[in-house]
Amino acid sequence: MIIDFHTHTFPEKNSAKVVQKLGNLSHTLPFTDGSVRELLASMKEARVDYSVNLPVMTTVDQVEKVNNSLIQQREELFAQGIITFGGMHPDYDNYKEELSRLKRSGILGIKLHPAYQNVDLDDMRMMRIIDYASELGLIVLTHAGIDIGINDHNYCSVSHILKVIDQVHPPKFVLAHMGNWGCWEDVEQDLAGAPVWLDTAFAVGSITPDPKQDKKPYLEENLPNEDFVRICRKHGVNRILFATDSPWQDQKDYIGRIQRTGLNKEELELVFSENARKLLSL
Repeated sequence: MIIDFHTHTFPEKNSAKVVQKLGNLSHTLPFTDGSVRELLASMKEARVDYSVNLPVMTTVDQVEKVNNSLIQQREELFAQGIITFGGMHPDYDNYKEELSRLKRSGILGIKLHPAYQNVDLDDMRMMRIIDYASELGLIVLTHAGIDIGINDHNYCSVSHILKVIDQVHPPKFVLAHMGNWGCWEDVEQDLAGAPVWLDTAFAVGSITPDPKQDKKPYLEENLPNEDFVRICRKHGVNRILFATDSPWQDQKDYIGRIQRTGLNKEELELVFSENARKLLSL
């Protein structure tokens, strides 16, 4: 079994436009148009059994509207292999009621994106959301590290994360991009071994630039294999989750990348499926 813990989809009527806009911002080439249809095709080709869909709420107005749609589609998506999380925005006032509604509706977790929400992770607005979501038993997955398209400030640095862990103690806390995109020395030095999960999304191997753009991505390479394996083992391979960040990585290619890193067979089984199965209670 393979579970991709970090993917994104958008409504089909405007998914291509959204992905193109984000690709222009990050100077990278997407591998699907961001629609459910193309994610399912990618999963079939890559033999991915489940993908976790992570919505990003960039405005307060999106919270109820997007969550409503995802709640309505939850069972249909799950039948096709897509496990959808809900989303929350730090400026949304009725966050307790909305998080409770997600929990009652069978949603397993939420996605936060400090960079796109323009709020540091250790801001009280973020920490109260993480605290209440954790109280409800929801998984909280946050973008961690520099964002490739918004790279003038790290809204979710290792120091921010350590403060949240110290003050909130979230039991199901997942940090995207191997704990801090572009800042993996800080992860290895200060975060590895902490009671969190790290996902592998957009963190291993080369970054594919958009050939139609003159500018190059913020980084051209992610973690080298040896650095990836060393961080995994220092952190604990039982807390590493396979993830691609589709549409920003090709699922089939990324599976091969992880297989070639140097993790052994037992470690790969944990990363590709067993850790996620336990966290998701599949």
